[in-house]
Amino acid sequence: MLMVAGAALALAGGALLVLRRRLLLVTVEGESMEPTYAAGDRLIVRRTTLAGVRRGAVVVLAAPAGAPATDPPLLVKRAVALPGDPVPGGIPVPDRRVPAGRLVVLGDNADRSADSRGRGFIPATDVVGVLLRQLAPPA
Repeated sequence: MLMVAGAALALAGGALLVLRRRLLLVTVEGESMEPTYAAGDRLIVRRTTLAGVRRGAVVVLAAPAGAPATDPPLLVKRAVALPGDPVPGGIPVPDRRVPAGRLVVLGDNADRSADSRGRGFIPATDVVGVLLRQLAPPA
């Protein structure tokens, strides 16, 4: 009986390690995704690459290299165009289509978002994951 409990505990520990590699808990900072998500909202994110991102999905990105230390290390935005898609209006880039290995992201609050309107195409290497679900606010 003790061996069965030990095996179950080892299996549960292994499952937790796998989940930690695949899932990430992110807390929204700032106003860029209002009214959809507000500062303090907690999101469960599935780690993925650009191949796992769908148009319209909420994505988590690594902050760009050289970002001020006061900026959050992760950014929450909405993927609006993927490789091969036409570039939406208002994005100051020379190409008419999103190139391979890039995407276009926008914050839901255009007035308060540092996104593709100012940064242009986002490299695929910045993609950390996609939103799975929002956690209920603490009671």
